[in-house]
Amino acid sequence: MRIIFIRHAEPDYSIDSITENGVREAQALNKRVLTWPDNIDYYCSPLGRAKLTCEIALNDTGKEAENISWLREFDVPVVDENGIRQIPWDFMPSFWTKDSKLLSYDEWMNADIMKTGNVAQEYNSAINGLDSLLEKYGYVRNGNIYNYSKHSDATVVFFCHMGISFMLMGHLLNISPISLIQGMCMLPSSMSVLQTEEREDGIASFRATVIGDLTHLHEAGLPLSEMGYFSEVFQK
Repeated sequence: MRIIFIRHAEPDYSIDSITENGVREAQALNKRVLTWPDNIDYYCSPLGRAKLTCEIALNDTGKEAENISWLREFDVPVVDENGIRQIPWDFMPSFWTKDSKLLSYDEWMNADIMKTGNVAQEYNSAINGLDSLLEKYGYVRNGNIYNYSKHSDATVVFFCHMGISFMLMGHLLNISPISLIQGMCMLPSSMSVLQTEEREDGIASFRATVIGDLTHLHEAGLPLSEMGYFSEVFQK
């Protein structure tokens, strides 16, 4: 089984949509998706920037995506050490690297900062939604693995957001999502792929084969958006 995460195109967060450049990115995605086989299932976040990206990308394919509430961005607010409300994964290196709980798959939700918001509740809702969906394809979560009775060649595509993608990927890979979010990047319209490795009878685990691929933008001659990638250098 294969899961493809596609981040929405370059966003205009002020209106929950995408920019003119984002439209071009989504059109480049469309050319790529048109080359894919028909037996793919598409799912989409209910937020506008993901929905518009999905609509443009699936245009001319004859396919529609099912809206899934748990694919919305993981923007549950928490309160940092300075009393400032923020999303629960946009941390400075001096903060997230010093708390060992944040780096642990089993403990990250127990970190003090995560307890200042409804992080555990929202995270569990999202991963339970994911696991319920995977059960429809024959893969049942059992501890840190998935059991199956018959291999599935299914491919599912999620049009969503960087934060929730890494939250779900952390669950699939048994890695703290904070480590993934802080250490990796998915630029707008990028594509990441996880697929099952089924080396033992009835047991499946997921392995990431692609993170943040932007081949469609390179082929279209489009610039890469740096939204969500903090490349600036601190200067006094």
